[in-house]
Amino acid sequence: MKTSSFVTKVRFCPKVLGKCMLSSALVLAAGSAYAELGEPEKEDLKFGFIKLTDMAPLAVAYEKGFFEDEGLYVSLEAQANWKVLLDRVIDGELDGAHMLAGQPLGATIGIGTKAQVITAFSMDLNGNAITVSNDVWQQMKTHIPTGSDGKPVHPIKADALKPVVDSYKDQGKPFNMGMVFPVSTHNYELRYWLAAGGINPGYYAPAKGDNSGQLKADVLLSVTPPPQMPATMEAGTIKGYCVGEPWNQQAVFMGIGAPVVTDYEIWQNNPEKVFGVSKAWADQYPNTHIHVVKALIRAAHWLDENNNANRAEAVKMLAKSEYVGADAKVIANSMTGTFEYEKGDKRDVPDFNVFFRHNATYPYYSDAIWYLTQMRRWGQIAEPKDDAWFMNIAKQVYRPEIYRAAAESLIEDGVMKASDFPNFDTQDGFRAPQKHFIDDIVYDGHKPNEYLNKFAIGLKGADKL
Repeated sequence: MKTSSFVTKVRFCPKVLGKCMLSSALVLAAGSAYAELGEPEKEDLKFGFIKLTDMAPLAVAYEKGFFEDEGLYVSLEAQANWKVLLDRVIDGELDGAHMLAGQPLGATIGIGTKAQVITAFSMDLNGNAITVSNDVWQQMKTHIPTGSDGKPVHPIKADALKPVVDSYKDQGKPFNMGMVFPVSTHNYELRYWLAAGGINPGYYAPAKGDNSGQLKADVLLSVTPPPQMPATMEAGTIKGYCVGEPWNQQAVFMGIGAPVVTDYEIWQNNPEKVFGVSKAWADQYPNTHIHVVKALIRAAHWLDENNNANRAEAVKMLAKSEYVGADAKVIANSMTGTFEYEKGDKRDVPDFNVFFRHNATYPYYSDAIWYLTQMRRWGQIAEPKDDAWFMNIAKQVYRPEIYRAAAESLIEDGVMKASDFPNFDTQDGFRAPQKHFIDDIVYDGHKPNEYLNKFAIGLKGADKL
């Protein structure tokens, strides 16, 4: 039952003296896992999320009964913004949450609220885009080649935006864009795209008390909550933004802007959200944590299995007011393997949202290190750090050993196969060097400082502000 549009309550289960009793069938079905792991130390859980399509594994795990299969009785609660969500996980009001990948890392190293937050589950790959207003798009189009069909050739680089930004500077006018949070993927993707086109997105200078991220900036980036992005752009406060779905497609449906590039085109199969918990919670409830990860792995697998055959059902789930609450047609535009750029320019993008393919759910150390390199590149990490420091922080926050325990339990249960997962005996936590960036710069997570040295714009080496 549901008590409001923002809170999804647990499914009915019989209670005896306040303890939910598992049916004998469930005990038999899950017997090997319970014997191996032990029952959850805490059964009644509350998880937070932001109204974005990539919260889907939480909704699916709830709606399909995967949490219940693990003996967990979960409520899902939409949060006002990313800061409130993180603070509520840290103070224990939430047991865990759908988080920006940078949030557990940022908290652990003290960007904003300092606290030990960990993740053992990556929720998805890709899923974001950069959208600009109609006026900016019309100015950009004169600098973008067209194909034989008369449509713009993709990927569109920020080179096409640079003349527009330069024009604003010549007129003494600021060029403002939105992103969702200082340690969000969106902030780093937008900065990456701009810098690859020769546009400086600005620096953070915490040692000087300047946390605006706008020092020396050609484009002024500021925080706007995801659902407010289209309206903020329509009002003229920002000229564009980077956000997850459905808020790029919403701009197309509203006729107020055009997405110009997806994050898949900026960095193919980039890690996006994670499921985060406080370290104290994970230490107190280790079995519970593994059971949660099991349910989320099953949900992610369901979302991608049989070539996305379940996506239409997932769209109906997500359209509910208690989850994303956007029009199903808007959500379907990206969740079902297509993406609409300007109105009428709908293209096949089968990997726009990836939840399980390409080992999407595995918490790679190299993913964590990439986020840390961007924090250093833009000044959030003010001091130089050696490569060992990056690795140490990644291991504190990303916990593949918990993921492995969950995956092996699912294999033992007969619910999933070993071939569904990486080879845990040979996996070192690093993806192979990644080449599919919009600027063709190769990223090797083993060599973070060497990677930073490759960029023309950004801090590196001994640089300080």
